[in-house]
Amino acid sequence: MLPFLYNKIAGYLQAFLHLFYPHICLECGTDELLAHTVLCTTCENNLPYTDLFQIENNMIEKVFWGRCKISTAGAGLFFSKEAIVQILIFELKYKQNKKAGWLLGRIIGSAIQHLDRFKKIDLLIPIPISRKKERQRGFNQSNIICEGIQQILPALKIAPILRKPRYTRSQTFKGRLQRTDPFEHLFELANPMPLKGANLLLVDDVITTGATLEAAAHCLWLAQPLSISMAAATYTL
Repeated sequence: MLPFLYNKIAGYLQAFLHLFYPHICLECGTDELLAHTVLCTTCENNLPYTDLFQIENNMIEKVFWGRCKISTAGAGLFFSKEAIVQILIFELKYKQNKKAGWLLGRIIGSAIQHLDRFKKIDLLIPIPISRKKERQRGFNQSNIICEGIQQILPALKIAPILRKPRYTRSQTFKGRLQRTDPFEHLFELANPMPLKGANLLLVDDVITTGATLEAAAHCLWLAQPLSISMAAATYTL
């Protein structure tokens, strides 16, 4: 009798909570989805997957040709405005919905887990955001995506070793060549020691021009890693 009563009360409580905090698919609105995610299985299967991780010399790798040295690169989903992928990014960055970020990370993890091109990765390096933004959001969205990758590849460690400097120097008294250096002071290393001789995977939420990942790679090479690869949750065509 007691187990039956307990299950009945638990069922009423779940229904009550769902009334005020509905757990529904962000795309189609159904409530038939697993508790750990934000999309139902059908909508997740219909996402605009890129399949770029498995392609050598893919369009994302070509973005960085002649700009910085990388081993491999790819993105999980194509990004377009007013579509479900934009909603996932918005949920993560502006509505503190970590489940959206974990989903994006799992997509990356699932895409690379059986690929020889990514099998030697040692560390996940999330792209940092400013301290102010991190205080406002409560987390760095790239770090949440890394946690999603870990759900598929638990052996990989997250090393939040890149950071954005609190201050940057004025450009006023610099020469012309110094002022045009696009990488100066964008990122710095909190502790370069763990990176020497390691295979790194830089992780970001969106690739558009590639400038952010490029600057981060230039900073990371100062720590003498063995290789640097890149993975983004989404790629803007």
